[in-house]
Amino acid sequence: MSTPSTSSAVREAFAAVPRAAFLPEAQQRFAGQDQPLDIGGGQTSSQPTTVFNMLELLDARPGMHVLDVGAGSGWTTALLAHLIGPDGRVVGVELDPRLAAWGGRNVSVVVGGDRARIETAQPGVLGWPAEAPYDRILVSAMAKKLPEALVEQLAPGGVMVAPVKGQMLRVTKDSDGATHVSKHGLYRFVPLR
Repeated sequence: MSTPSTSSAVREAFAAVPRAAFLPEAQQRFAGQDQPLDIGGGQTSSQPTTVFNMLELLDARPGMHVLDVGAGSGWTTALLAHLIGPDGRVVGVELDPRLAAWGGRNVSVVVGGDRARIETAQPGVLGWPAEAPYDRILVSAMAKKLPEALVEQLAPGGVMVAPVKGQMLRVTKDSDGATHVSKHGLYRFVPLR
């Protein structure tokens, strides 16, 4: 699904947003390794290759409104902020309040301004419906089935990338609201709760 320009934009985002700034001090020396790293609370900073592939599939562009589900340390939220530029907005959502606060601080330091932030997920609510619809939704936790609550938050013409039952899915919603799903390889993630 990626084009050379998409790959180039994602590479630029990776160069501009250092992973180490989103890791606990004890993990920072491993930032360059292509592996998931523990960030506490039973959560991880995803493997960089996985994040790169997901961002290519997502194809976030300047000016878009994006939802980042399972924002954790804020690394993906900051990468998305770089991709959508100064006219876009990113809302990250994290279930663990401690991680949400820490990730929010990380995003504030690296991105600055108010165009990217992390909210603590509301109990029993998937995503952040208050600000829907979203042009793009990135999900960094494994769902047991396609999360319809998130599909509902996707704008017509929007794209969601989410791991479901071990498969990376790219979900597109057409102008009539119909969804189309394609599969893009096998992955492992912490469970979506």
